[in-house]
Amino acid sequence: MCSSQFPSDPLPIAQSVASAKGWDGATRAMMLAAKQLPILPEALRTAQHYVPGCDSDVWLGEVASDASASMQEETHTNIPTTLAAYSPSKIIRGVLAVLLEKANQLSAEQRRAFDFHQYLRENNLERHLSQSRANGINAVLARLSAL
Repeated sequence: MCSSQFPSDPLPIAQSVASAKGWDGATRAMMLAAKQLPILPEALRTAQHYVPGCDSDVWLGEVASDASASMQEETHTNIPTTLAAYSPSKIIRGVLAVLLEKANQLSAEQRRAFDFHQYLRENNLERHLSQSRANGINAVLARLSAL
């Protein structure tokens, strides 16, 4: 549901990947995008934040926006949060960077309604996803909608 209610115009990271020319350029753009990913701290790479179903390990969770405290406890709901993730795979980190760039601009309610699959298609990210990567990203998208 990329609609006028939730504009799907590409953000800077997504635009750099979408406009990359050729396989080498696209791969380079994904590697550069990976460097923009809000990284989930190692201490939060736990079973609670692990996304099953991915060939490469992926962890996805919320961290305090001020980066001074983690959101391990639900009692700190008044602290603004940012979605963060980690994967050892640079390509997956690049895809995660594009997804979280958009997700972090949406409220939790908007994330649940937003069509991230369409956003991936619109920004030509599917070309980077083998069948196994696509299965893993589907698991990530399900988790994004649940956060």
